[in-house]
Amino acid sequence: MDTAQQFFTAVVLAADREKDNPVARAAGVRCKSLAPINGTPMIFRVLEALSSSRRVKNRILCGPPVTIVDQEPELSGYIAAGKAGWVENKATPSLSALHVMQSVPEDIPILLTTSDHALLNPQIVDHFCSEAQRSGCDVVTAVARLETVATAYPETNRTAYRFKDGAYCSCNLFAFLTPQARQVPYFWRRVEQQRKNPLRVIKALGWIMVLRYLLGRLTLEEALGSMSHRLGVSAGAVVMPFPEAAIDVDSVTDWHFVEQIATVHRGY
Repeated sequence: MDTAQQFFTAVVLAADREKDNPVARAAGVRCKSLAPINGTPMIFRVLEALSSSRRVKNRILCGPPVTIVDQEPELSGYIAAGKAGWVENKATPSLSALHVMQSVPEDIPILLTTSDHALLNPQIVDHFCSEAQRSGCDVVTAVARLETVATAYPETNRTAYRFKDGAYCSCNLFAFLTPQARQVPYFWRRVEQQRKNPLRVIKALGWIMVLRYLLGRLTLEEALGSMSHRLGVSAGAVVMPFPEAAIDVDSVTDWHFVEQIATVHRGY
């Protein structure tokens, strides 16, 4: 099959990282992914964006835990109706990703995202999936230029990786396009606790990369090249033109901010 025509299986990580998530507490819900944006829980906003995408065929939720699913009639009914698969989450996001990937045939590309990606829409999904497959890489991540995000939303403060060729924000979209790509979550396990500290993430690539990063001499392409060498797979990035792709809900402030965006821009 022509890989450009392949459909993705989308995996949505939907479990809280901590037992008492501050967003869930502020929203008065059982887990963060159920926090509403304009009345719709984030988890359903993400699932419907994926459902409306031209590039996604199947959707699998990893989490929330069954104890939460069983107490949420809308979510349990959604799963029971076959609108999305569901598997129990593991202790960490990387272990959860590994767990789900094992259930997906290796010849099917996987799109990985998170349930707090509340501004996700079909246009973002389709653009990323198409560009990721066009890259010819094994694994691809989505990034947005910090200036793109800051120009559209100057009031937000996003974590950024500052390379020689510019500063980039992660967009919580990852494409695993080949069987070889399925080993990447093992590397992810080494850095997942440092995801908000770019320097510590770069450290996983080696001290030479850290030094070049600190001196402002490391480009995004060079960082991806080093990662490719260490992982034994080809890693690439899609620079997204959509500032909203880089805005997820990590805090109560983010939650309120995303709701404001969704209220003003009805397309989100």
